[in-house]
Amino acid sequence: MQFEDIIYEKKEGIAEIIINRPKVLNAFRSKTIDELHTALKEAGEDRKIGVIVLKGAGGKAFCVGGDIEEMKNFDYWTGKKFLQKFLDFLLLIRMTPKPVICAVDGYCLGGGNEINIMCDLTIATENSVFGQVGPKVGSVPVLGGTQILPRILGEKKARELVFLCFQYSAKEAFEMGLINKVVRKEDFEKEVKAWCERILELSPQALKVAKLSFNFEGDKLFPSYTHAIEILSQLYETEEFKEGMTAFLEKRKPDFSKFRK
Repeated sequence: MQFEDIIYEKKEGIAEIIINRPKVLNAFRSKTIDELHTALKEAGEDRKIGVIVLKGAGGKAFCVGGDIEEMKNFDYWTGKKFLQKFLDFLLLIRMTPKPVICAVDGYCLGGGNEINIMCDLTIATENSVFGQVGPKVGSVPVLGGTQILPRILGEKKARELVFLCFQYSAKEAFEMGLINKVVRKEDFEKEVKAWCERILELSPQALKVAKLSFNFEGDKLFPSYTHAIEILSQLYETEEFKEGMTAFLEKRKPDFSKFRK
């Protein structure tokens, strides 16, 4: 398979899918999501593969969410199509009958953190940073951030991440239960491989059933995603959204105060 935005590799029962857009801190555009979906589906259907790892290239970020250069031009229809693609990918992470490990080295923000939320396990380097950014740019993390995140962190902490848009160190993320393990950068690849090898020692059908059972309660949230896509798509044509996108590109603080008059 030929890809432009990702690297896809398979070896000894392990599939690695790497977002390969380091110049934009692995922000994803529509093409990126399409390629991630294709690779993940193929890995999930390959019976020789027992575990899947999602990573980011470059050593500075796992993923910082959607690519603002593309998102700034969204209207209702283009925004809705983008959100649906992203939701399909996130749900595929949950439906794939194999453990999916999120391997984070650097920034994991916005939609990147929603990918993290949907993965089964997360290992991060000490220098990694986590958080949601939606309200900073006039958007909302409604494809996992307002549904699965409260089930991981609890209501109060999840609302803190979404309402305040603070950024958290890997140590803080571990302490709040957002990730499973923090390692030194020099031990990162070794630890990810060790977790993969451990999974490959275990019964694949047992892991499949366990994942399916873990997902039961969360799967009942599906209507909230479809409703959220419809609502969020309508925000893309508003002045508040345009202010958030423009401010980000101009590297300034957005002025949302004018929308409270």
